[in-house]
Order: sequence, then C-alpha cells, then structure tokens
Amino acid sequence: MTQRRYTRRDFLKTTGVLSAVAAVGVVPAPLFADERRLVRFPEKTDLILLTSRPPQLETPLSYFKELVTPNNALFVRWHISNVPTSVDLGQWRLKVGGNADKELRLSMEDLKKYEKITYAAVIQCSGNGRSLFEPRVAGGQWKNGAMGNVVWSGARLRDILNDAGMKAGSVDVSFNGLDTPPLQTVPDFVKSLPVDMALEDDIIVAYEMNGEPLTMLNGFPARIVVPGWYATYWVKSLSEITVLPRPFEEFWMKSAYRIPDNPCACTPAGTPPKKTVPLNRMNTRSLVIEPADGTTLRLGKPLEIMGIAFSGGYSIRDVIVSTDSGKRWGEARLGQDKGRYSWIQWFYEWKPEKAGKYTIMVKATNSIGESQPFETLWNPSGYLWNKIEKTGVVVA
Repeated sequence: MTQRRYTRRDFLKTTGVLSAVAAVGVVPAPLFADERRLVRFPEKTDLILLTSRPPQLETPLSYFKELVTPNNALFVRWHISNVPTSVDLGQWRLKVGGNADKELRLSMEDLKKYEKITYAAVIQCSGNGRSLFEPRVAGGQWKNGAMGNVVWSGARLRDILNDAGMKAGSVDVSFNGLDTPPLQTVPDFVKSLPVDMALEDDIIVAYEMNGEPLTMLNGFPARIVVPGWYATYWVKSLSEITVLPRPFEEFWMKSAYRIPDNPCACTPAGTPPKKTVPLNRMNTRSLVIEPADGTTLRLGKPLEIMGIAFSGGYSIRDVIVSTDSGKRWGEARLGQDKGRYSWIQWFYEWKPEKAGKYTIMVKATNSIGESQPFETLWNPSGYLWNKIEKTGVVVA
C-alpha cells in the first residue's frame, strides 16, 4: 500500500468539502474501489483510506494482535462531511431534554460528577466485511478492519435521563452530534434507541477511551456507547439527547441501516427484501490474525496461530480451528477474558509436517449457541458479515 501523511491543515480542508450520503450504505467514493493506501490523519497512525470526505479509515489487521486496540489505530467512520475538527470544552454543553421534567445542559465537569462506568467493548461498523460479499454490494468497501476493542469510560445514560426526569409514556431517545449536513437535502445523522434499551445499565455517555479523552475522529468530547450493538448507534461528538413521546422515524432509523426481517436477515443474492427492520445487535465473529493471508511458513517448525472472536453481548464459549480447509477441527485455547462485550484472543498450536498450500479456518460459538455460517448470508446493504473465512498459507 502506498502512503501519504495528512497534516491537520489537510484534515480541515478535506473534511470541509461537500459530500452527501443519499442512499443506504452509499458513500461518496467509487462504489467498488479496490485501491487501499495508508494515510495519517491527526491523532492517528497510518490507517487504510476509504474516503476523506467524510473521513473513513480502516485499521490494518496487525493491530488486532493486541487485546485492546490503541486509540491512534482505531478505525474512523463518519457519515456526513461537516465533521467537528475542534471543540472548546469551555463552551461545549450536552443538551438533554424533550419529554422530561427539565432540560439539562451538561458540561464535561458535570458529566464527570456521575458515577464512572468502565468496561471493554468491541466497536464495529455495520458494514465491516462488506467488500467480501458476492455479488458485490454498493457502499464503503470495508474489509475486516472497521472495528476495534476499546476500554470505554463514562456516565450511565440512565442516570442522566433520571436526572432530567424522563416522563411516563416516553417511547424513544434520540441522539445528535456536532457533525452537520452540507446541504438541507442531506439528512442530519441522528439515531435513536427505544426507552427500555436506553435505560439499560451498560449504555453510557463515554468521554474516555483506554483511559484517555476520546480522539477527535472517534467522537470527542463524548459519544454514546451501546455495547453489543453495531456502531451506527454510537453517535459521536454528542450534542443533544432528546426524550420522545413517540417513535423516532427520521432517515437514519426509518430508511437507513435496516436488514431483511427474517431469521437469517438475508435474501437470495441480488434480490431486495420484502420487509426490513432496524439493524441492532452484532452477530458472532472470529478472525485469523496471525499468520496473515499469503504467509510462507517453514516446514516442520511449530507455530501458534492466533486470532480474535466476539459476539453481541454474549461471551465466547469455544473456538475451533482447521488447517486443512475444514476437514478436521481442533479446539483453540482462549486468552484473557475482559467481559462479555470484549473480544477474546484465541491460540492454536500447529506444526505443518508437509510442504504445500494450506487453508486455515476458524469458527466461534457464543454462550447461547450462536455461531458462524459456512455460506454467505447475503443482504443488499452488506451488513452482518460473519461467514467463516479462509486464510491461505504456503509451507515450504
């Protein structure tokens, strides 16, 4: 991959250019662009560029050798081009109101007065793995790096809503950020949660990632964290929380980020669904991280295959690995468990005894028995990718 370094001036320039997201999953870039080059934005290391308007940056898989993803390596995904490039905490206030007894205007100091909640949770873009679908699906052509495992800290959303005095009969809670549409015809990125979900213990307004303030590109100064659910709900650079007495039915809930309404959330390849529902909980996934695809290994030399596995709020029960295209499987050793929202590392000892080409496969199962399919479960938006993947290596 070629590399270009982006200065802060470049960042301010690129994020101020007009862009629009006018259809589900579509971004202002070539729909099936295959070029993958490294760039460096402010507060970030070298990440894979999908688009610069708005910023979409993918994490190289090598960073997933670490149990916790470094802040500077975490992927970036914005939906509309006018993203915040600086925030004055002296002026910033989080407005909380709507169908409530009173309106709150919380400073960062105010947020930090609430009980501080900390846990590790996977954040994953809904389109992670989209480029792997066949037939191909329009939209950002993510491989497997639109995710990360981060230790989040912040205040419970429930505590904040209770402080505002949420009224009986409330239905949804919506979230808006500091990013704004470039045109009136482009819908503002606003998401919502049902009230019962918003009141769960683990939904937080996060102001720290891995013990430090959020990076600007990952939502400084605060963002919603909905552990176990796809990151479309994790609204960045939070500015407003609104309690609603009715269902929230704006574009990013009513039209975007929806999946087929059937048990597999899939349709025959190339066909639209008859009915859809909003995307929500992440499914079970696993990946081989090392050795990387295409690696040449030494004949007779023992090695440790490693990777990651996670599920949408359910711990991983077991991981099995095959080194012969799925003919025989063995159980992997699981690493440190950082909780049900975190990914877990797995390890599998292998000593290749014959030269030739090998295909490594991995399959995870969570605590309620959910696992991964061998065949693609296709949908027209390219969501929910969790097919058992193949890693090819050569032994010589």
